[in-house]
Amino acid sequence: MFHLFRSQAKAVRILLGALLGIMALSMLLYLIPGTGITAADSSADQVVAEIGKSTVTVAEVQQQLKNDLQNRRLPPEYAATIIPQLVDEAIAERAVAYEAEQLGFRVSDKDLADTLRSFPFGNLPADQYQQYVETQVGLTVPAFEDSVRVKIFEDEIENIVVEGIIVTPAQAEAEYRRRSQKLKVDYIGFASAKMAPDIKPTPEQIKAYFDRNKAFYGVPETHDLQFIVADQARVADTIQVTDAQVQDYYNSHKDEYRTPERVRARHILLSTANKPKDEVPKIQAQAEALLKQIKAGGDFAELAKKNSQDPGSAPKGGDLGWVSRGQMVKNFEDAVFTLKPNEISNVVTTEYGFHIIQVLEKQPAHLQTLDEVKPAIVVTLKNQNVFDRMQELADKARAELVKAPQNAQQIATQMNLEFLSVPSYRAGAQVVQLGNDPQVPAALQGLKPGEVSQVFQSGNKLAIAVVTGTHPPHPPDLAEVETQVRQSYINAEANRMVAEKAAKAAELLKRNGGDIQAAAKAVGGEVKSTDFFTSSGAAEGIGSAAILADYFNKPAGTIFGPLPAGAQTVVGKVADHQDADMSKFPQERDSIIEQLKGKEKSYRITLLEDSILTDLIQRGKVKKHQAVIDRLKAQYRG
Repeated sequence: MFHLFRSQAKAVRILLGALLGIMALSMLLYLIPGTGITAADSSADQVVAEIGKSTVTVAEVQQQLKNDLQNRRLPPEYAATIIPQLVDEAIAERAVAYEAEQLGFRVSDKDLADTLRSFPFGNLPADQYQQYVETQVGLTVPAFEDSVRVKIFEDEIENIVVEGIIVTPAQAEAEYRRRSQKLKVDYIGFASAKMAPDIKPTPEQIKAYFDRNKAFYGVPETHDLQFIVADQARVADTIQVTDAQVQDYYNSHKDEYRTPERVRARHILLSTANKPKDEVPKIQAQAEALLKQIKAGGDFAELAKKNSQDPGSAPKGGDLGWVSRGQMVKNFEDAVFTLKPNEISNVVTTEYGFHIIQVLEKQPAHLQTLDEVKPAIVVTLKNQNVFDRMQELADKARAELVKAPQNAQQIATQMNLEFLSVPSYRAGAQVVQLGNDPQVPAALQGLKPGEVSQVFQSGNKLAIAVVTGTHPPHPPDLAEVETQVRQSYINAEANRMVAEKAAKAAELLKRNGGDIQAAAKAVGGEVKSTDFFTSSGAAEGIGSAAILADYFNKPAGTIFGPLPAGAQTVVGKVADHQDADMSKFPQERDSIIEQLKGKEKSYRITLLEDSILTDLIQRGKVKKHQAVIDRLKAQYRG
């Protein structure tokens, strides 16, 4: 978590707090690799949507996509699924801004300039400001400043909507009581999984069940398929890269292999962030005491693990890895590049607190040798050619397969490609060996015996399919589906028994005045009791308290059920209530009021955005370019 003190971002005014959060996420992506998404490409000037005179571009969607994947910790293959949602969100934001402008709101150049100056990079010289926005935010300056204007418009009109939200003390108290009131129940649970093992159907019962439900077990048309597959890794292994090619690449890319001066260091941080000023001297004294321990022979790594407040490096004994100039705040950088290997600094003060630094290794700026980078160059050169080679092989294989559809395995062997045989393939099913890629069933749709598919992509593979046989749909014999029929019969019988016993237990409870023990005994069940639980919590043995929400205000003895509760059905009665502890209400009142206001604010803003967007769509002010969106989605598939 070294970015904790690499960034010098300060809080900006509340109006643009949300926007700064988005920008911070955006900047973070450039410090933490691994999202799998590249920066905006040559398609950055394409427009995915127009809202009045405002536009949403491919570059903006790509940047927000990077934020989303990183923030939600999603793998890159989710990108194509997320893109339509991001486009809709961007359209909604600009729709609100458009409406604000129509209502007479204006964002002057001065307003924009004042807002930009509140950002940590807003006071840089023009050329540095442009470089920062383009490299760290990932947008052009006009696009970035347009997004700031949109946010100002959006906040202005939303402020009007949320004005006058009032939560009375009575509403806050009622909400506290609702949240804090607790319930306890006695119940009998009936689970089909417990009953299923005792169900032993006879052959006659299985046959009768099959005869009644034969329509559900029809066998659809299936095809026998064969595939020739060009796998990226396998094809790459066949590409030969000469030493001359490696040397030429190295000579023309030397700048990429220049390593700046860098040091490997570790540190201990005692943070002063958000601490009262009168505590700072005490924290400094703690740092000085730690420094004495280290200089007296104390184990730096162990002391860092126990004392450092940098959550990213502390578990690693304070190790920050290799760092270069420009990655750290000034005081820290000055100290770390002054120290010699194994030398320990005095206490260093930065805006983040007090640091004790030790340099472990130093490495001067140098050009990596050809031997050092040769393996990486070989991989790069292979990757530059592998896709063309894969396409060439796949096209050639398809041409041969069209001539001789029966010779798929022979063709694959001759061309050193992979051969797959998939019998009895059902339309729309997954071909396990090719992965769960929707392009596979789409490429196979409608193929007839002897027909060869077009070349299609599945992940990092190119494939061609041929249909070698077809089995028409037909009503099955019991023997073909007996295992499936048996399990269906057992499940249906177990569910019937659950419903029957639960209904009987509920009826007995009503008739015997709530004697749950007697009811349980009569149906062979067991009475269980929960601990007290709140409406937002979980009832022990039952699950979410949501299914019992209606019973928090019902008197003890009230019978409930049958109610579905996950994998079981429950019947029971209210055992007891526990009133809210009102002594704690004063401490929570302000928080509850803010939460209720926030809930009402979210509701109003959502209603506002929906109504504005609906109106603008009806008036033809919103245009979505689906073809551009589809191309963008396709870029991230596979």
